[in-house]
Amino acid sequence: MPDGFLMLVLHAHLPFVRHPEDPHFLEEHWLFEAITETYIPLLTRLEHLLRDGVRTRLTMTWSPPLCEMLADPLLIGRYQHHVGRLLLLAEQEVHAKAHSPYAEAALMYRDHLRYCLTICARFHGNLVLWVRELRDAGVLEPITCGATHGFLPLMLSSEAQRAQILIAVENYRKHFGSPPRGIWLPECGFTPGVEQLLKDAGLRFFFVDTHSIYYGDTRPRFGVYAPVYTPAGVAAFGRDPESSRSVWSSQSGYPGDPVYREFYRDLGYDGDYAYVRSFLHPDGVRRNLGLKYHAITGKVELHLKEPYRPAPAFRRAMEHGQDFVNARIAQCRHIGGLIGRPPLVVSPYDAELFGHWWYEGTQFVESIFRAASASGNSLVPVSGSEYLAEFPIHQVVTPSASSWGDGGYNAVWLNPRNDWIYPHLHAAEERMVHLARSHPHATGTLRRALNQMARELLLAQSSDWAFIMTTGTTVPYAIRRTKDHINRFTGLYEQVNAGRLDVAMLSDLEWRDTIFQEIDYQVYA
Repeated sequence: MPDGFLMLVLHAHLPFVRHPEDPHFLEEHWLFEAITETYIPLLTRLEHLLRDGVRTRLTMTWSPPLCEMLADPLLIGRYQHHVGRLLLLAEQEVHAKAHSPYAEAALMYRDHLRYCLTICARFHGNLVLWVRELRDAGVLEPITCGATHGFLPLMLSSEAQRAQILIAVENYRKHFGSPPRGIWLPECGFTPGVEQLLKDAGLRFFFVDTHSIYYGDTRPRFGVYAPVYTPAGVAAFGRDPESSRSVWSSQSGYPGDPVYREFYRDLGYDGDYAYVRSFLHPDGVRRNLGLKYHAITGKVELHLKEPYRPAPAFRRAMEHGQDFVNARIAQCRHIGGLIGRPPLVVSPYDAELFGHWWYEGTQFVESIFRAASASGNSLVPVSGSEYLAEFPIHQVVTPSASSWGDGGYNAVWLNPRNDWIYPHLHAAEERMVHLARSHPHATGTLRRALNQMARELLLAQSSDWAFIMTTGTTVPYAIRRTKDHINRFTGLYEQVNAGRLDVAMLSDLEWRDTIFQEIDYQVYA
């Protein structure tokens, strides 16, 4: 037996942002940045590990909104245009920075953008096809999430919770060709009763934060170092706090190392305005372009940051990957001596941390698997399905209500900045359930309207909007999205009740909010 097992879990999710009415919609760049800086680099490193025969088991959420955007022809085309424009700038930068301390970084950006376009051509722009390849090769276990990342503990009814889960399962089946085995509950938000809905949807496991296991009903014999079965028979994996701290901590976490790339200095702000103007959004406001030339350096003002040198930074990420594995082996040996069995260390993170926020983070992920492989049998990477198949017997515990948000419960998504949204969401839930039950066999235009109502409700429920209202970033957009979807839902509701459907309006909404073409409103019945 090894000293321990490692389950590395990355949660990849973005809200559904698609605006066909505007060819230059700013928030669509959230997706473009994540593809360029996180998804393509991560999948590339998994492919390298596979090629080199390194044992790799990465569990990774691909949320339904993310999959829908990655497969959307409109967004695929816009992404390729975006990268093509950025590549023009990067090629100019290679010449402009040729005899400066920034030359190595300029070459790196140009080469990476060229590579991104090559990957787009290889997979016809749809990265989900790449994920499927790596899944079939055994190095990646993709799991699903809530349909629109709706925060389940704050939904009024079990019908609304069930719809988020069942729609997610069907959407996963559409994109991956088979049902998911595991799910990442949005925001890791759990409340007792959800586990039965997961079982009914055919799901085998989910994840909770540490305190959900420790405060569960029946004391967990092995803490969070083994999964537990809920009374419904679905397994819950609890987050290991020690491994999380080594990455998340702003004081001692790896991403704060001085040699790593500084996120908050960018050519979009540093470059001469006349030089960068044509590469900015048409409104002309300076924003990040993704070409960053400075290192974290230390606790100094932004204008005192030193030039970024990619080679030493990526070497440091390799060292940190080795250090992470060494620390997990020591942790497993200590905990194993206490519990009398090799512990399972579950280390979940937001996927966008790696590459987007922490530029060298994808190298860190690759180095974890290489270092674990080099350790012999000391630390063995596993996926959720693999671990449950190998070790099928576990204690039964009912986890407590929890989330992985600040404070561990619901305060991030329910506070004076966003509490106004819930009376509207709850009223829409009740109306959706009522209409689904009142029209069990709708056809034609009525069926289209009811399906679109379901889409609008799901989009309004996205936890991203409440989160943004709390953190204070792009708040007007989050408010606009919430109000737009509730208003669209309400307008359709009134038309259905009146028996007078505006087909032109319905067609416009179907054109704007295209998510879940496979949806069946009866999921709310």
